[in-house]
Amino acid sequence: MTDVHALERTDLRPQGAVRPLVLHVVYRFDTGGLENGIVNLINHMPLQAYRHAVLSLTAVTDFSRRVQRKDVSFIALQKGPGHAIGLYPRMYRLFRELRPAVVHTNNIAALECAVPAWAAGVPLRIHSEHGWDVSDLHGSNPRYQKVRRLYRPFVSHFVAVASDIQRYLVEKVRVPQGRVSLIHNAVDTVRFHPVEGEQPTPIPGCPFSAQRHWLVGTVGRMQEVKDQLNLVRAFAHALREQPALRERMRLVMVGDGPLRAQAQALLQELGLADLAWLPGERSDVPQVMRGLHCFTLPSKAEGLSYTLLEAMASGLPAVVTAVGANPELIANGVTGETVPPNDPQALGSALARVAGDPGQARRMGRTGRLRVEKDYGQQAMVADYQCLYDRHRARSN
Repeated sequence: MTDVHALERTDLRPQGAVRPLVLHVVYRFDTGGLENGIVNLINHMPLQAYRHAVLSLTAVTDFSRRVQRKDVSFIALQKGPGHAIGLYPRMYRLFRELRPAVVHTNNIAALECAVPAWAAGVPLRIHSEHGWDVSDLHGSNPRYQKVRRLYRPFVSHFVAVASDIQRYLVEKVRVPQGRVSLIHNAVDTVRFHPVEGEQPTPIPGCPFSAQRHWLVGTVGRMQEVKDQLNLVRAFAHALREQPALRERMRLVMVGDGPLRAQAQALLQELGLADLAWLPGERSDVPQVMRGLHCFTLPSKAEGLSYTLLEAMASGLPAVVTAVGANPELIANGVTGETVPPNDPQALGSALARVAGDPGQARRMGRTGRLRVEKDYGQQAMVADYQCLYDRHRARSN
């Protein structure tokens, strides 16, 4: 039976002259950059423009409470492992009942939902690609390229959140250039802002002092593609390279997931458990960011990272791996440093260099904030999506 998790569920079926409905489709609605983008899009799109609902093939978690609008419903199909073809009849009936103007699928795990949407006569089927998983680093897996080509005819228009993903869709999936739009992820620069003055503010519950310690941190789901074990090894290398840093350098790793226990075990093995804090998932990420001195992203693959944008908006210098759009955001010595993935020595040395020059670190953080304000403002992203919906709906009518 379809499980509906709603803040205050409203009847989504068309009744007279109502705003058109956008149905956002994901594999699982849980903490993550993709889901964070959907939340921001729903919260900030003008109320009079569209209604919204979220369809999860599996589950909807309490992350949905980040949605501030009370007219948004969440539908969870509780899909088991494997292909979703067994759910096609249910999705077909759901699409026929709700009659969305737009079905907007996200990433390959939800792409196949374009088929029942097409069969149900949904006039506009948008698909967004947000980045890569560990099973398809950099989009190099031929099997996933074939899967995307298989479903390509059922998608009206594609969206890429970064230029390398746009190239992938055109060159590897063979989507015509005119059927792909580049819409960058964006950040709420009001919610994420720098601290006043030069010292970070205390993070509730953190055992380290921003006045006595230099806090380098990361935020995100702890899973293989994010490679937090690389960061633990990099932290150890930084302390070996510059032993004096042991007195003040501390590691903050916010998030939960399969790698959390492994990261804690590795820290214990390296004798660094007392120098790191792993509090699990937090709902106060803006406050966490304002409690750090430096942000780091040790991923094996990325699209255009929301968390990196949030860190830059918070005025933090960033040390990141040179994957996805990270090199487009971070210029060496200007807004932070980029290093190769899977290289804890390079990452650790870069962290040590940034920690060794607090004044330069603050200057890089201020420059990053200006970059985000100029090129990655949230209102521009929301306007781009609204324009995309409007333009293609006009063509389909």
